[in-house]
Order: sequence, then C-alpha cells, then structure tokens
Amino acid sequence: MEGTRARTVLVTGVGGGGRTTVAAATALAAARSGRRTLLLSAEDPALLGALFGTDGPIGADGAEAPREVAPGLLLSRVDSGADFRARAVALQERARSALDLLGAEPLDDDELAEPPGAEAFAMLRALRAAHDADAHGPVGEGPYDLVVADMPPVGRAVRTLAMPEHTRRWLRRLLPPERQAARALRPVLAQLAGVPMPARSLYEAAERLDRELAAVQAVVESPGTTVRLVLEPGPAAVRALRAARAGLALHGLALDAVVANRLLPTASPDPWLAGLASRQQGALKELLGDCPAGSAAVCELPHLGREPQGPADLGELAERVPPPGPASGTPSGPMSGAAPSGDRAAGPWTVEDRLADEGVLLWRLPLPGAVRETLSLVRRGDEVVVTTGPFRRVLPLPAALRRCSVAGARLADGELTVRFEPEPGSWPERD
Repeated sequence: MEGTRARTVLVTGVGGGGRTTVAAATALAAARSGRRTLLLSAEDPALLGALFGTDGPIGADGAEAPREVAPGLLLSRVDSGADFRARAVALQERARSALDLLGAEPLDDDELAEPPGAEAFAMLRALRAAHDADAHGPVGEGPYDLVVADMPPVGRAVRTLAMPEHTRRWLRRLLPPERQAARALRPVLAQLAGVPMPARSLYEAAERLDRELAAVQAVVESPGTTVRLVLEPGPAAVRALRAARAGLALHGLALDAVVANRLLPTASPDPWLAGLASRQQGALKELLGDCPAGSAAVCELPHLGREPQGPADLGELAERVPPPGPASGTPSGPMSGAAPSGDRAAGPWTVEDRLADEGVLLWRLPLPGAVRETLSLVRRGDEVVVTTGPFRRVLPLPAALRRCSVAGARLADGELTVRFEPEPGSWPERD
C-alpha cells in the first residue's frame, strides 16, 4: 500500500445534512476536471439512482460492480449485507472439517443476517480494494485518480476509520508477536505443560487479519486522505463541527473542507423565510470563526428548493464544491511531525526539548475544537489514553518520553501540551 497514489476524500457530517449529495457532487466535480473517480456509497439504491438520473435504482440487486454514471465517474454501492453473507459462507467453507467434527450444520446464505457493525467493515474493505491494484473483484478495477467515500454520520465515521488501528492493538495484546516466534517449540511446550497450546491456525488467522487491517490503516493514514464535513448551518451544526474537528484531529485525520449545505436565500420578502435565513447566516458566521484562515476551507451550497435529482441539479452543486487537491507525497501521522493540509497544522505531535531551560519536555497534540470539560488524559505504561468528547485514542509515547513522568497538561488555542519531567536515574546528568 505504500505506493498508493490515489487521492481519497471521506465525506461525513451530521445526520440528515446531505452527505450523500455532497459526496456525489464532489466526485462529479473531480470527474469533470479529468480525474478518473470512484464513488463508494452504502446509501439507498433509489436515492443514488435519483441523484444520477439513472434508469432504476443503483445496486438494488446487491452487486458491487462499479457503474459509470457520468464520464470518468464510476459508482459502486457498498452492500454490507451481501458482503457479510459472502464472507460468512467462505469462513464456513474454510472451517468445514472442524464443523463436521463437531457435528454442526453450516448455515445457508439466506439464513445469515448481518450483525451490527457490518456496514463499517464493508466500507473499509471497499476502500482498501479501491486502492489495491492487486485486489480481485470489480471495486479493485482501478487505477483511480480519486476515491470519494460516502461515510456514515461523523461520530460513526470517526470510529469506523479508527477501527483498524484499535483492532490491531487488541490483536497484539491478545496474541503478541513474540509468542508466534515459538511455533516450533509449541508441541514440546504442550507436553511439558500438560495443557494444549494455541493452535497454529489461530496465529495464522491473526496474521492474515493483521495484514488486512494494516492495508486499510495505510489508506486511512495516507497523506492523500482527507475528510470533508457536511453541515446544515444551525446551533447544532456549530457544536457538531467543534466535536468533529477534535475527534478527527485526535485520530490524525485532515479536514480539507467544511460544506455549509442548504443555505436559504437572504433577500426573501417572506418574513418567516427571511428569519430562517438570518439564523442560518448567524450560524455560518460561527462556522467561519471556527475555521480560521489556513485551516479547512468553508464551502457554501444553496438550497435548491427541492431534493437534488438528476444530472442538472447535481451538476449545479458540483460547480460550487471545491475540487480535492492532488495527492500529497509528504508522510503524515501521529508520530511523523508533518502534515499535508487542512487541520493537520505544520509540526503536530512533536516533542519540544526544554530540558536546558525548564527541565521539561513538551509533547504537543493539536486538538482544534476540544474543550476542557470533555478532555481527559491518562497514562498507562508507555501509552497515553486521550479522550475528547465521545472519541478516544491510545497513543504510544515517543521513546524520549517513556523515561519521563507526566508533570501537567494545558489546553490552549486548540492544542494540548503535555509536560514531561525526566525520571531520576533514567537520564544522564547534565553539566
């Protein structure tokens, strides 16, 4: 996955704010600029069909094959139910011998109902396949210049994008890599201990899962991956923007644009409509204040007076949506100290050496939108658990800070600064 060049835009926002429409407009704008674009969406087939003016709903039969809906624009509907059933049946086939020994009867395809959370796994697999030149299946028929993903509402979207990192951490805790190195000794150890040792198949399955999760994580953490947040201006939208920016920054995700959707005309003679428009403009002013110069751009989309339907409506919105920039070649991530754009300001997640003057090291974590009341910081060994609102991340400490103790923390101007003091005897004495 390190050779991935495709730019990725993840479109999310407050529920009901028009995420799917903005995702489609973003993809259409990119295709019109000459980039081969893939739009991934799990939205209702009828809505997708109405947006693009196709004959009949798109993907109603569960097929994931990309369908060209405009020149240079392919749409693939992510069907989480079909994805789950296909993988469950394949798993039963691989485990058929074990099921036969237990006398268990495999479930048929039509007996399998997708569990909660299947949507997240299906979208992550589709994202990986869209970037994987070796992927089998229609979604992997790239190469694409741009992949636009119509994600769920922002809270679920952030948790979905954090899932690969979290799951890999759990795997390392449950099945540490150093235990896998002792495979050859496992039969001997089993005889000496008198108890069965973990089966080889368990470790092999864990390795396969870790490789798949690592590939998805590489897409999420790629410098060419950014998030586009869609909001309908109002008091709730302002609060949602602040919480979302903090959650996205905590997980190292760059916010490239905030889309203020369904703006009403400000010159209406109708007092009721004029009052609604005035309140929208007040909320829009707050949104602009929360996105200062140099951070995410704010795009304003008008209310069309109807639900967007067909190429004409979608094309009108596509002309107003900011086109995604080219993929960046700059490495990024929580430990890199570099960022491509958006809310990933220059030099985040850095350690500042102030030992000579103040006897401390400062770890700076940009968290725009975070507030003290919902922010917590807990150290666990060589890791720090950071929580902001509903979002949480376990961060490994940089090597220099593992020999230090936490001396305090401060949140100011959208940045969390943690002070570390060297532990006695762990650092060489300075003259």
